[in-house]
Amino acid sequence: MSVFKQIRNQPEFNEQVWQYINRRVSDWRIINGKIALKNNEALFARIERDFGVERGTLLALWGVESAYGDPLVQQNHMTPVFPSLAALAWNEPRRKAYWETELINALRIVDKGWSTPEEMRGSWAGAMGHSQWMPEVWLNVGIDYDGDGKVSPFGKPDDALGSTAKYLVNRGKWHRGEHWGYEVRASGNMSGSRTYAAWQAAGVTRADGQPFPQPNASAQMWTPVAGGPTFLLGPNFYSVKSYNPSMNYALAICHLGDRCLGASPFIQPFPGSERALTLAEVQEMQTRLTKAGFDTGGTDGRVGNDTMKAIKDFQQRAGIAPADGYGGLKVLAKLRQGS
Repeated sequence: MSVFKQIRNQPEFNEQVWQYINRRVSDWRIINGKIALKNNEALFARIERDFGVERGTLLALWGVESAYGDPLVQQNHMTPVFPSLAALAWNEPRRKAYWETELINALRIVDKGWSTPEEMRGSWAGAMGHSQWMPEVWLNVGIDYDGDGKVSPFGKPDDALGSTAKYLVNRGKWHRGEHWGYEVRASGNMSGSRTYAAWQAAGVTRADGQPFPQPNASAQMWTPVAGGPTFLLGPNFYSVKSYNPSMNYALAICHLGDRCLGASPFIQPFPGSERALTLAEVQEMQTRLTKAGFDTGGTDGRVGNDTMKAIKDFQQRAGIAPADGYGGLKVLAKLRQGS
């Protein structure tokens, strides 16, 4: 029955763009993304060959959605899908029919032998597996990419990553061989869609000084926050946005993918931003918060809702404004003073 409490108590954290990106493009995700890529090199190569979807983007989606399928996340942060869906189907007043359908979809997944009730742990709403899809999406979008006769949300990531790539091609209209876009330097306000060559002719250059590898591909200019970095966004940025309709989400995914492949942080900082904490600094922050009586749900260097709530409570007690739940250099410095 705890699902009803979770619906009511969805944590609200008003993050600025740079905070949102720092949390998702974390040191933990970059380090573990490189390991996940190395361990699944052949799979990513096969997906690039079959679907044309760039490994960095797919890797980043995997990292943000399920921490690269980490079993500890399943164990510590996910809940059994069936009790949640059954409770919602029974007594969620606004979308009862939807939850009834999803409960039956989850049963169909078991009936097909794709998973077991014990294995099916997910978010409070029933999103599950490597790509955090609802049962309906697994049934309708999932593909048997490893050829074992079933579509597996859990276990080996082959089916989930192959299915995600196919989704980005079909729904997101992914352009094979094109990068999502680039951070650029631009003078004055420019808008519209034109080729990289035309942008260059108008005085727009890549922030890192490199040439645009595909001058005839098209892109649109976007500056998320005045005074911050500016980007030229190609069609594949919007392909990622088809996965989650937030521009900030798509930017975080695309940037995390680049960072896992060895790229640098953005060259032009966001106004008022600070660098992301290192893995060791996040763990130190979690340890100090826990000692101070704020439960972070572990000290593994990953910042989830438990850690954000602990930070927010600490900020309120320490008189740090705004109490936004963002664990950065200022919070760490204050914690160090306290000790």
